[in-house]
Amino acid sequence: MNVKKGIAILGSTGSIGTQALEVIGAYPDIFDLQVITAHSNADLLIEQAIKHLPNAVVIGDETLYEKVKQSLWDYDITVYSGEAALSQVVEFHEIHTVLTALVGYAGLKPTLAAIRAKKTIALANKETLVCAGELVTKLARENGVNIYPVDSEHSAIFQCLVGEFHNKIEKIYLTASGGPFRGWSTEQLKTVTLAQALKHPNWAMGAKITIDSATMMNKGLEVIEAKWLFSLKAEQIDVIVHPQSIVHSLVQFEDGSMKAQMGLPDMKLPIQFALTYPDRLKTDFPRFNFMDYPQLTFEKADKETFKNLDLAYKAMEMEGTAACILNAANEVAVDAFLNEKISFLDIARINEETLNNCISIQKPEYEDFVESDRQAREFAKSLV
Repeated sequence: MNVKKGIAILGSTGSIGTQALEVIGAYPDIFDLQVITAHSNADLLIEQAIKHLPNAVVIGDETLYEKVKQSLWDYDITVYSGEAALSQVVEFHEIHTVLTALVGYAGLKPTLAAIRAKKTIALANKETLVCAGELVTKLARENGVNIYPVDSEHSAIFQCLVGEFHNKIEKIYLTASGGPFRGWSTEQLKTVTLAQALKHPNWAMGAKITIDSATMMNKGLEVIEAKWLFSLKAEQIDVIVHPQSIVHSLVQFEDGSMKAQMGLPDMKLPIQFALTYPDRLKTDFPRFNFMDYPQLTFEKADKETFKNLDLAYKAMEMEGTAACILNAANEVAVDAFLNEKISFLDIARINEETLNNCISIQKPEYEDFVESDRQAREFAKSLV
């Protein structure tokens, strides 16, 4: 790598974004930070901009534009604001790779803009493929754009497939930690508190994804994402609970042979692999020691208690905009739970009712996804 790789991070103030900045900061000779963005966390965005000196920043909330602009006045950093700016900055000539680390449906539009601008995509926003996988993958093929997964499970599958792309996949196994309520009954889940749901046993993540992990919706979304990333059918994707989170996922080939990618739970590794592929750069990350984990265990996922996982498979079968509807309902439901307006079990109830009552549009165009998302949110809000 002789020329520095220009990077844009959409969502630099979130969990993935902050870790990505650590990765980029560790290799100043390899990466050139071009753009960072935040929706409303202006204080952290300003702090990041002063430390890492990107060429431009975007603050999504336009009411915070003046604050960010004044704070960065003395630095050679251009400040933009508003949602439309996200889709414009990714077109900058100097950008090679766009890391989309925005939370939820908001990641779709700028990701599509980056693909049209022929930028390499490092995808940490699974909802982009969940909501509009058909549209995104088709556009990527048309523009000759590579999408490299950042989710630890999909990164694991991708790493297992390096050198194997000509060999057919028989099945993939996505591993799940089981979250904080592994083994709990429906009766026990009735009394779950917000504080309990926000305590993940293995991973440090943002609030939305932590709740999704507790309800198993995160794994459901990952199943849908895997379908599009690796061109698989629903029956080729299985979920297995692995409480230690050491085996990040597995691929089974047609000859019955299996490959797994292993390591300590640390998102910096899949972030770095997506940004540097096909190279692996030396790191000082902590190393896995078998003696610290003398037993690795695996168990069946409980789809009856954690209904969201089943709903994801159902949405895949329904095709069209069904997964977009499910995702919209889940974003509304999780937000309501985080604001303590509904109970933990209400999340799956709202998701199921919304999926069953909103019409999935077959053979959708971009506008159909927008409309399905809007209708599903409206319906889900009426159930809160």
